Amino acid sequence: MRSVKRLLMLMIWMLAVPLTQAGSLTDNSEFSTAPVMNHGERWRIGYFEGGEYVDYQKVLIETIKGLMQLGWIEKAEIPDQQGEQTEQLWQWLQQGIHSEYIEFVPDAHYTAKWDETVRSQLTETIITRLNQNDLDLMIAMGTWAGKSLANNRHHTPTMVLSASDPISTGIIKSVYDSGYDHVHATVDPNRYERQVRVFHDIVDFKKLGVAYEDTENGRSYAALDVIEKQSRQRGFKIVSCHTLSDISDTARAEASVIDCFRKLAPQVDAIYVTVQGGVTANSIVQLVKIANENRVPTFSQSGSDEVRKGLLLSLSQAGFRYIGEFHASTFAKVFNGAEPNQLTQLFEEPPRMAVNLKTAEIVGFNPPLLLLGAADEVYRDIPSE
Repeated sequence: MRSVKRLLMLMIWMLAVPLTQAGSLTDNSEFSTAPVMNHGERWRIGYFEGGEYVDYQKVLIETIKGLMQLGWIEKAEIPDQQGEQTEQLWQWLQQGIHSEYIEFVPDAHYTAKWDETVRSQLTETIITRLNQNDLDLMIAMGTWAGKSLANNRHHTPTMVLSASDPISTGIIKSVYDSGYDHVHATVDPNRYERQVRVFHDIVDFKKLGVAYEDTENGRSYAALDVIEKQSRQRGFKIVSCHTLSDISDTARAEASVIDCFRKLAPQVDAIYVTVQGGVTANSIVQLVKIANENRVPTFSQSGSDEVRKGLLLSLSQAGFRYIGEFHASTFAKVFNGAEPNQLTQLFEEPPRMAVNLKTAEIVGFNPPLLLLGAADEVYRDIPSE
């Protein structure tokens, strides 16, 4: 454990940063967020994703809730969603909500199912449609979709959501400039650095296990460059294991991550659980079991939902509410006349913690009271299989 002084300074910083840092609805730009018609018609919204991923569903739901909060959609209860899909949610939006201002176009939901050939075909289909001015705003969910649509082959406002690192993957030029008037990508350039720093300050690991797909996208998802930088600065060793991620066979991807956890757990004293196609609602049970059996503390890169399922720590995301409000505000300003690249892309999630006390007990980690004081989300059990 690091010195009490260092941990104390960390927690004071976390408790002192106001939640308004997260952006949400606090942007004081010149553009309104008030509901407005599109020359007497509703604004037509489309959606494209590389494949199913649980964060995509959550981000979409919270964005819809943000639009409800701003008055663009009448408030309604969104039913619990099955698995990690967004297609059924998109279908529900046709009948389950009422809006005078926006329409989630029924036949404008596209998923590549993590198949590169399908992705290429859909990209051409979507760009052709965008050039026919059939849609007023396109949601590009994740890195695959962002890389496909962040270009000058069309000029429809495109909102890139939930891309792990849109700068390093070339989706946008910088935090302050997407490089295209019609493209906006939400970005938090220091998110993963904060995570690794917090994890190291709390656990003081000497060997950090990291499982990731050894591709450009896979290394980007894992924020490997950030981990390597922190490793050099803080003097811990990275123990890597390579997985499969962006493939259509989810079972193979899941098995690859489980296999890596079995290899890593006996060798390391902490695991940073990175975002990838094999970390799913199905595999997380096994990942938690392997880590806990080996008494290895874990930190979820994805967020607090994986802490609820049994990983030890993460930064709290308050159910993705803040990021959803930020996206909703951005959409609203675009509909009110803003060019996407005129709006801030910077979103910094509130620096609060999520911790699973049952997992802490199993791995022998005694959470400092200061850590619990900085926790928005505290879980006391691990869901059964």
